[in-house]
Amino acid sequence: MRALSLILGCFAASFQAVAAAPMPGPGLGLPTYTPAYQPTTVDERGIWMQADERERMLRDSPLRIRDGQLEAYVRDVLCREVGAGRCQGVRVYVMEIPAFNASMMPNGCMEVWSGLLLRTRNEAELAAVLGHEFGHFELRHSLMAFKAARGATDAMAWISVLGAVTGTAIGAANLALVGSFYRFNRAQETDADLIGFKYMAASNYPSKAAADIWQRIMAERDATMVDRGRKPRQSYTSGFFDSHPTNLDRATYLTAEAAKTPGGTDDRGKEYRAAVAPYLPRLLNAQIKLNDFGGSDYILNSLSADSGWTGDLLFARAELYRARGNPRDLQMATIWFKEAKAAGYAAPELDRDLGLALLRNGQRDEAKQALMSYLTAHPDANDAKMIRTLVAE
Repeated sequence: MRALSLILGCFAASFQAVAAAPMPGPGLGLPTYTPAYQPTTVDERGIWMQADERERMLRDSPLRIRDGQLEAYVRDVLCREVGAGRCQGVRVYVMEIPAFNASMMPNGCMEVWSGLLLRTRNEAELAAVLGHEFGHFELRHSLMAFKAARGATDAMAWISVLGAVTGTAIGAANLALVGSFYRFNRAQETDADLIGFKYMAASNYPSKAAADIWQRIMAERDATMVDRGRKPRQSYTSGFFDSHPTNLDRATYLTAEAAKTPGGTDDRGKEYRAAVAPYLPRLLNAQIKLNDFGGSDYILNSLSADSGWTGDLLFARAELYRARGNPRDLQMATIWFKEAKAAGYAAPELDRDLGLALLRNGQRDEAKQALMSYLTAHPDANDAKMIRTLVAE
């Protein structure tokens, strides 16, 4: 009995560690700003060491878009969102990863993926996502999640010992602990959304942008599903193991908040498009390589709604259809390649890819002319030998 009491006491202490982690609620105001904050506990110092190592990897990664201009611009957007004082210690790294994501580490390092920049249509939408990640940072969510995870695993270990001693079934108790941890993560995501919204409302950006981005993410996902012959399905409730609220949940409560607090009126769409324009071909090329025809086509149409069908967008659309490769796709691709050239798109690979599309469609004379144009402009290209073989044949 004494051993059993000891086990129960240890279990209670471990479970208390999970419950002790604070659970911020939707009514929170902005966190208290602490300049030059340094880690104070053993746990936090350990997390910072891991973050420092991750930042070194980002700094030296070949995926980093490292000319500095884009990273500086993204950081400026964050500063307009949360204020120059709060963002002064933040370092931003933009990575060429064509997925919708950003994250912020507890040491002040922010990682932004190129897919996020391709899917936001103005500064306000980008600021909404950056403000969300900054909310995680200021609320110390990394430390809280680490303590909660450690507390949950400790409790599960003690439950296993208790079950072995007493012959008690332990599956339901362990499952309940796992569920509580995922609920904890979802609560953190919601709090970060709402803290980010408060930053948005205090800036000159329109608050509705925070919900607009999630509406389009859902529409893109639907387009992907339809193209793959599957039924579009937006979840109305989070699953047991979901670590985030559903996109629909986010769009709903952020729309409700925007109705109460409209915020500013300038989404700085024109400035955003000008800042991203030099990098757009690179971002689009990475997206096309995902082999997601429906989602990529949706993104291209969304971008064209703001800027019209520019040379960059026409070339990307031609590449998308050429990659799918149906006879009608190849015919449309050749049209869009020519329209891109007429719109001023001058990269030499346009003639090469136009020629390859024409060749696959049986238009050999026109294909030879386009491929010769490519070789003339790019005689030392890596694929020049292969292209010369095609021309000779």
